[in-house]
Order: sequence, then C-alpha cells, then structure tokens
Amino acid sequence: MTPEIITTRRRLIKGGLAAAAVLATPGILRAQGRRDLSMLTWAGHADPDVIGAFEEAHNVRIRAKQYVGGDQMLAQIAQSPAGTYDVILSDAEYVVQLKQAGFIEPLAPEDYPFDDFFPEFQNFRGHWFGGHPYAVFLRFGFLGLSHHRAAISEADARSYRCMWDRQHEGRIGHFDWHLPNLGTLSLVNGNATPFDLDDKHWGELTETMMSLRPQVRGFYDYGGMLSALRSGEVAAIPGIGDWITGVLARDGADVATTIPEEGGLQWTESLSIGARSANQDLARKFIQYMLSPEGQVKTATLKAYPAMIPTRSGWARLNEEKPGEARRQNMVLNGPNALDEIRAGRIQLRELPVQQALETWNDAWTRYKNA
Repeated sequence: MTPEIITTRRRLIKGGLAAAAVLATPGILRAQGRRDLSMLTWAGHADPDVIGAFEEAHNVRIRAKQYVGGDQMLAQIAQSPAGTYDVILSDAEYVVQLKQAGFIEPLAPEDYPFDDFFPEFQNFRGHWFGGHPYAVFLRFGFLGLSHHRAAISEADARSYRCMWDRQHEGRIGHFDWHLPNLGTLSLVNGNATPFDLDDKHWGELTETMMSLRPQVRGFYDYGGMLSALRSGEVAAIPGIGDWITGVLARDGADVATTIPEEGGLQWTESLSIGARSANQDLARKFIQYMLSPEGQVKTATLKAYPAMIPTRSGWARLNEEKPGEARRQNMVLNGPNALDEIRAGRIQLRELPVQQALETWNDAWTRYKNA
C-alpha cells in the first residue's frame, strides 16, 4: 500500500469517526441529561406502553419499585430514606396514613384537572386536608363476586349466599387480603357501612366469615387467582372484580364479575408526590400526564389489570379510540353506565376499619386462614 493511499485512508477513517461523533452527539447529550423519576407502585403501572411516551417527551427514566398490598407499601416507605420515592401510587384508603406519617407532599389544586372529574370524584374522601389534596384520584373498579360461569351463573351470583351452597364445598377461593374479603362479607350481613362496625356487628362478621371456611379451597396471590379461576379450580372468589376477570376474559376464559344484590365495594388507586422528593416538578408533570386523555386511556387498559377512570375527557377518548373496551367496562357516554351503580348507592368505598384497629382485622383474617 503506497504512502498516499495510507494517508488518504487515514483521513477517511478520521473523517468518518468525526462525522459519526457529530451524529451521535444529540443522543449522547440526551442520555447524559436524562433524569430519573422513582415510583413506588402496584405492578403494571410502569410498563413501557404506559409510561414510554412520557419518558420520551420529558427525557426521563422512570424507575419503579413494585409492592403488593397497602401494608407492604407503608412498610417499604417507612424503611426508606425520605425522598426515596418521587411518585407513590397507593390504594386510596391508605392516603390518610401516608399523610399522617408525613410520607407525601400537599398538592396545589390548580395543578390538576379536577373540573374534568365526574362530581363523585372531585373532592374524594380522605384525599383533601385543609383545602389541599394530598393525592389525586387515578382509577377505580368495583369488587363483587367473581365466578366461573360453568359453576355459578350470573343469576346465582346475584347473592353472595350462593357461596354457602353445598355443591361449592371446597371450591371457593380468596384473594389473600383481609380488607376486600371482610368488606364483602360485611355486606352479606347487611351492614350499610361495611367497615364501620361496633363490637356487636364486628362479632357477627367474624361468625359469618368462619361459617364460610368449610367452603374454601385456598388463599391466592394475583397469579394464583388467575390460574384458579381460569381452570375452574374455584367456582368463585369474593371481594375481587374486573381487574381479575377482565384480564381472563381478554384471553377467552369463561368468567365474569357480578355485583350481588347485597352490593359491592369500590377500590381506588391514587397518585401522590413523595415527601422531600428532589424531582417534584417531574412528579407533578407525570401525574398531569396520567390524568390527560392519553394517560387515562393507557391506565384504563393497563395489561396487568384494567380499571375505570374518573375524567370526562378520558371517557370520551376511550369511547373514540376503543369503543369495545368502553362498553365492556361500562363506561359508555350514552345510556346506563358504571356511575349509575355508585349513584344508586349499591357501591361502598373500600376503607380501613373505623372502630377496630387494622391489626384486629388482620388478626381475624389470620385465624380464619389457619382454622
């Protein structure tokens, strides 16, 4: 190879590397300027199809820590240094405890589209203190009796009492969490406020619970419930809803959730900003994104578990983009819809116990499981 060719080749390589560096610079600089946003959440909320657009738009990487159950969520925060989590997704009934423990920041009402919320959700119980919200309502669903249609029809599921039928002995399952189970059994007893019970009604509830024990096959986590209902291993699971059967039905399973005549419960998930977060501006933008029509549709159709949404614009976008899912979840704009169940008084909020300590309910549940 001649000196001229070698020199020319070196120039080409040098020029090519320089050009490549120029082309790569925006990507490198973008990566170098990327910020992290930490989030404590139930599973599924940090999936790429949910948060990807936000991450791209704001050059942010969301780092999610997942938990299962409110008690685990509280323990995780308590064991972490202040400021560890920028965004906290929690079940609504735990917001009071988060606020009292100083784990979340007060929010500015004008930063969030509360006027876009349906009236039932604008001043949501347990979220506002001293004129400031400490959490913003994100999504919700109803809990009733989830059942395999081959074992229990919708007609039979119109009463929780069907679980005591002798033909279902050993075929009733439970999601292993005391609040939804004891809440639905409290509805069986006719308690209009299922979580606010005096000693007499609390004693009656524990008796009702123990009377169901011979019918119970097992206590399941999220994956276990999916498997048990899909296969027909269990005929029914009380205290859960479309967040389980919607996932199964999407895959063709013959299951449904019925709200019995005794009523149902509402689960609610909300977003807060963690106390002493170093990224409160980004956390605020993330919550705003999740309350936008785009974010609302993404959370309504979450692959891990679907849910209903509280905003008018979210309902409108869902009906426009995914009318079949809007109908399936009863979020139609014209005619009867899910809000009618709330307005008719058939749905009660899932709450923490009012007259007993949370530990009292947890202990009763443990005795039930071990009976």
